[in-house]
Amino acid sequence: MPRFSVIVPVWKAQGYVRACLESVLGQRYADLELIAVDDCSPDGSAAVVEEVAAADPRVLPLRQPRNAGAGPARDAGAARASGDYLLFLDADDLLAPGALAALDARLRSTGDPEVLLFDHDRLDVWEHRTESGDGPFLHAAALAGHAVFRATERPECLTVLPAAWNRVVRRDYWAGFGFGSGPYEDVPVAYEMLLAAPRIACLDRICVTWRERRHGSFSSTPGPQHLALADRYDTLLARHDLPVLRAERDRRLTAVLDDPGRLRPQDRAAFFRRAGLPGTFAAHRAAELRAHAARRLRARRNAAAREAYRGWYALERRRPLDDHLVVYAAYWNRGVLCSPAAIYRKARELAPHLHGVWVVRRGAQDAVPEGVDRVEANSRRYWELLARARFLVNNANFTGEVVKRPGQVYLQTHHGTPLKHMGMDLRAHPAVAKGMSFRRLLDHADQWDYSLSSNPHSSEIWERVYPGGYLTLPTGYPRNDAYFTAGADDVRRIRARLGIPDGVRAILYAPTHRDYQREFVPQLDLARLCRALGREYLVLVRAHYFHSGAGPAALPEGALDVSAHTPLEELCLASDALLTDYSSLMFDYASLDRPIVVHCADWEVYRAARGVYFDLVSGRPGDTPGVVARDEAAIATAFRSGAWSSPGAAELRAAFRARFCPWDDGRAAERVVRRVLLGEPDLLPVLKPDERTPAPPPG
Repeated sequence: MPRFSVIVPVWKAQGYVRACLESVLGQRYADLELIAVDDCSPDGSAAVVEEVAAADPRVLPLRQPRNAGAGPARDAGAARASGDYLLFLDADDLLAPGALAALDARLRSTGDPEVLLFDHDRLDVWEHRTESGDGPFLHAAALAGHAVFRATERPECLTVLPAAWNRVVRRDYWAGFGFGSGPYEDVPVAYEMLLAAPRIACLDRICVTWRERRHGSFSSTPGPQHLALADRYDTLLARHDLPVLRAERDRRLTAVLDDPGRLRPQDRAAFFRRAGLPGTFAAHRAAELRAHAARRLRARRNAAAREAYRGWYALERRRPLDDHLVVYAAYWNRGVLCSPAAIYRKARELAPHLHGVWVVRRGAQDAVPEGVDRVEANSRRYWELLARARFLVNNANFTGEVVKRPGQVYLQTHHGTPLKHMGMDLRAHPAVAKGMSFRRLLDHADQWDYSLSSNPHSSEIWERVYPGGYLTLPTGYPRNDAYFTAGADDVRRIRARLGIPDGVRAILYAPTHRDYQREFVPQLDLARLCRALGREYLVLVRAHYFHSGAGPAALPEGALDVSAHTPLEELCLASDALLTDYSSLMFDYASLDRPIVVHCADWEVYRAARGVYFDLVSGRPGDTPGVVARDEAAIATAFRSGAWSSPGAAELRAAFRARFCPWDDGRAAERVVRRVLLGEPDLLPVLKPDERTPAPPPG
């Protein structure tokens, strides 16, 4: 029997649950079992739990027969628990390092009481930590040494936040309790277990970090369900009419009134009446009016400052939306590219009634194919289209001046699988962020209705680093459809256009951007590499798009500059192998099931400067896509010796492909068009691996 059973209800937490589980399993105190209860979560949370469980036998995954809420999920976990003590932890929270050891020590020093209360802190999306407010009481109680107490002896214990996760409870004592279902299900039981406990102890230590999510959690979802808190307290007071509980009722209900994330404006009056706080209504109403007046004043000032170039846009937003209009953009208006381009082409096939218009920046108009409607960014027509389009599709973000209207549908496709730190995680790398506005980043994420994901890893990362109220669509990347729809003739035609001689192996060299580089500077000696490879190979050099499609000024014999060639998918189809460092292209290229060689000369520096989500060069299956080489000599040896296409490299590639390309099957664009643009309720199923046929390699 373990000392602790940690019970985690899991629902719509795919961006957070891995860190939660790892915070438990990473404790040096290992005498535990971790019961993760999937409450029929509609996202990838269950898959994360299964993955973690497969790697650690202490994890017991359970699945509820139907979605019933956190209370029943906790009760199901408690019913399966075998530990001496139960600790309930929410899937988006963290167990502090050393917490279990500290809890065990305090339990033993106080004679294993029925309940042990401990402290917590709160962590917001900006990673600002705030104290719980429970510290003073817990500190005073802990100073009592080994003493334990009853609630009647220290009624101040009832002022501790009534939550499931800021206490441990002895399992044999818990047998008389249960959470049940409904909003605020943990409030009554949190009090009842204290009121009935023969012995309560306190630990003056933060053991849990409550991560406050911007969207998706119960506390951040406004609505009438928060009226249930008054009902919970009134039921409790009917059984225990104590002054401290009445005071706590008023304090907790007032806190809900002060929280804009819980009550919608239309629910506030009903909450005031139900809460029975009439004396507070006038003060809150006056504060609301003052805040509203201040917001209107700021809005008028901002509008006046921007009136010269936004007046037309404001007028157009009063006109009806055009249900048949779709505005597309990619890579900050660089052209018809990436997944938005694949969606555009599929929409023309499946939804010809929709009219797509591409936003392009000045100077990029000529890059738009003939017959494709385009508009120059920041032109008068640009603002008209953005004001009236029913659908907005982008792989980056529209300018911050864009106001998403009610009824508009914003699809964020992203443009790569994250290896390096992204979004809110860049706060830890200020030199890389370079003054990035994280507030604007969150404002952008708040506009998204749908976020495309290419794999479960991306789903986890995007939802955490771009926290918002959008729906994640596990579709695969539409831009990768080309790898399954192209045939041998297509590959031959592309190679001929590029000038790749027959019988020559083409290596696509696509390094990523370094944040400290303004111009494209290859991280290897191309002349040395080409000499070592010989005439049997041709290196296709593709600069990162940040460098405006411009490759190096001069290339040696055996290398070809393809930086200006679009689309990038054609270069992948034309090549026999990919040579890259840390570019996200490797994740897409893996769909082709062709060899990948990783050049990692500055891996340690890059990892420290930018931050990464896994160790690309570890050689572990699933992390490393193929041969890893430190310098030009090792790269040349990998190709000339055959290691690049060896069985060992193929095994690594297969594991990498299984992890990062599970949904790429040639039908991603169709999934998106049907689900988002045509409004079909379900996504097309993903083909099984043996049903997918990527384009054949050259030769």
